[in-house]
Amino acid sequence: MNHYPSLEGKVVLVTGSARGIGYAIAQRFAAAGCSVAMNDVDADQLDESVASVNDAGGEALAVAADVSDSAAVGSMIDQIMERHGRIDVVVNNAGIVSPMLHFFDADEAWWRRILDVNLTGHFLVSHPAARIMATQGGGCIINMSSGGATRAHRSFTAYDATKGGIEALTRAMAIDLAPYGIRVNALMPGSIDTSTQGEEYRKTSGVNIPLGRVGDPGEMAGAALFLASDDASYITGDVVKVDGGMLAQQRSATVDIVPPSTFPAVEDL
Repeated sequence: MNHYPSLEGKVVLVTGSARGIGYAIAQRFAAAGCSVAMNDVDADQLDESVASVNDAGGEALAVAADVSDSAAVGSMIDQIMERHGRIDVVVNNAGIVSPMLHFFDADEAWWRRILDVNLTGHFLVSHPAARIMATQGGGCIINMSSGGATRAHRSFTAYDATKGGIEALTRAMAIDLAPYGIRVNALMPGSIDTSTQGEEYRKTSGVNIPLGRVGDPGEMAGAALFLASDDASYITGDVVKVDGGMLAQQRSATVDIVPPSTFPAVEDL
C-alpha cells in the first residue's frame, strides 16, 4: 500500500544513493511509485543498486557524477531531463566524512574537499533543479544535515562546518524559492546503522540514545517521503530530526545525574 499517493509519478533525484541512507530513500520513493534517478560517484555500486531497485519493480536510472563538479552535475541533470522531462524532488544526500582529522592535523586540501562535496554539492545540484521546478510550478528539495550542525564532533571540524552551512542554506533557499512553489527542508539523521550487524549491535551501540538503539536507514526514508509529500505542503525552511532523541537530552545516559537504569520498572507501574 502506498501511504503517499501524492508522490505517484513524481521524478525524484537522490544523490549519494548507491548505499546506506541514500539507497534506502531511493528504494522507498520507487516503492511509492516515483521514477528515481540515483546518483553516486561509485559507478559500479550504483549500477548494482539501481538494478536492485528495478528488479523489485521500481523504476530507477543511474546517473553517476561527483556533485562537487559543476560540469558533471550539469550532465546528470541533462540525463534526467532527457529521460523524464521533469524533476519534482531532489534529495541532497551525497556527502563525505573522512578522513577525520584533529584540527591541528588538518590542511587546506582536506578542508576544501569536504566543503566542496558536502556544502557546494548541495548548491550545485539544487541550483539547476530549482530552475526546472520553478518552470513546472513547484517542487521539493530535501537537504541532509547532521547533529554536527548544532553540536560538535571531535575531529570533524570541516564536516560540522558544512552541516551548519547546510542548515543555513536550507533556510535561505526556502525563503528565496517559496514564491515559486518550491519547498526546501532538511533532514537531520542521528546515529543511523548502515551495517548488517543485527539488532543486538544496534542496541549496544545505542546505549546513550534515549530510544535505546541506533536508527535504521528506512527510518530516514520515511521522513524523506513525508517531507516530499502533500502531507508536508505547509512545511518549508525546517530541519526534521530523526535521531532517537539524541539532541533532546542534555547529557548522555552514562554520565546523566539520573540515568535510565534508575527509572521505574515497567512491572512496577
